Order: sequence, then structure tokens, then C-alpha cells
Amino acid sequence: MGALLPNKVSDFIMRHQLLSHGCKYLLALSGGADSVALLLVVKELGYDIEAIHCNFHLRGEEADRDEEFCKQFCRQQNVPLHLAHFDTRFYADTHKVSIEMAARQLRYSHFERLMTDIGAQGILVAHHQDDSVETVLLNLIRGTGLHGLKGILPINGHVIRPLLGLTRQEVEAFLKERKQAYVTDSSNLEADVVRNKIRLEVLPLLRTINPSVSDSIALTASRLSQVA
Repeated sequence: MGALLPNKVSDFIMRHQLLSHGCKYLLALSGGADSVALLLVVKELGYDIEAIHCNFHLRGEEADRDEEFCKQFCRQQNVPLHLAHFDTRFYADTHKVSIEMAARQLRYSHFERLMTDIGAQGILVAHHQDDSVETVLLNLIRGTGLHGLKGILPINGHVIRPLLGLTRQEVEAFLKERKQAYVTDSSNLEADVVRNKIRLEVLPLLRTINPSVSDSIALTASRLSQVA
């Protein structure tokens, strides 16, 4: 997988016309498995990238650990790193939005500004197939039209997702083979958030019925995106 995965990502990039050599891209780096794999693969494929790490100051020492990891990782990879610090709770209180929404708004507004400042053509984020499948199920549970069943798109405005053709298992196997460390956000292991319940409880149950359920849902979402 270590040698084949970059080729698979390259094929996905070409098929969806996501990236161009000679252009610069801003890469959102959390320090987690997905964004670490994204940086390694995109750099290996020869694309010009600069990374951005956001510290939302919501997880105390764990957030500081993530920031330090990203500094060391980008230094090792010789990739420029931008850091952003946000008072997320204050923003959420002031704008009367949830913490999750506050973090999203702060993150993407900063991405857009920084993208302009450095002359980047797009923002690379590390969503993969499992994220898209979880989104489809989440929208289905909440109630949605055809648009909500299309899952996550490979490109949406300036946001580009080169890993959308990979599963979480493929990403983790790639990092294991490369012996590449990454950090784990403890909140992703908690089952009290709806998306995490889908990831940790619903999908494992569905896989007892159909081990390939993620592929089946992803294929259906892809077909819907072509007609909806």
C-alpha cells in the first residue's frame, strides 16, 4: 500500500481535475492521520503546498501537543507551516453558535484570507471515503433531499479533497507502512456526538450485514451526484 496509495490518489486527482502542477495550495494540517497522510502524498506527487494548523484552544494540553507535532512534522518535511490561534468559546458566545460551528467558521474564513495572502489556488482538506459515508448517513438520519445523499464532493469552491477515493483503513495502513507518527484527537473516540456514534456504532453494525457497506453507500452517493 505504501507505494500504491500515492498512485491511487494521483489517479483520483486526475480523474476529477483537482490539482495542477505549477500552482500553490494551502493544506489544512491537524496532525491527525488523515491530514498527515494527505501532506505526505501530495508532497510526494510533486505539488507545491504550504500547511496551516489551527489551535482552537478547546482541548488544553492536547491542543498544544498537536501544534508542536505539526511544527516538527513540517520541519522534517520541509513544508512551510502557518499557525492560527482562536478564542473559539468567545466567538461561539458572541455569535450565538455552537462550538463546532464556531470552529468551522473561524477555520474557513482564515483559510480564505491566508489563501489570498500566499497566492494559493485552493485549500486541501483530508476528508476520505468514510467521512463521506458518515455524512450520507448523518443527513439521512436527520432527513434530507437528494442533495444531502450525494455525500462530500471532491471539490467545492476553493475546498479540494484529494483523499476522497481512499478509506480510513487505507490511510492508516499507509502511515503504518511508512512508520509515520500522527496525533489522535481524543474527542474522536467519544460516542456522545452523533457523527461519532455513526462511526463507532452504526457503521460497525451495518458491516455485520454487509462488510462492503461503505463502498456500497459511496457508490450510491457518487451516482446521485451525477444526476442530482
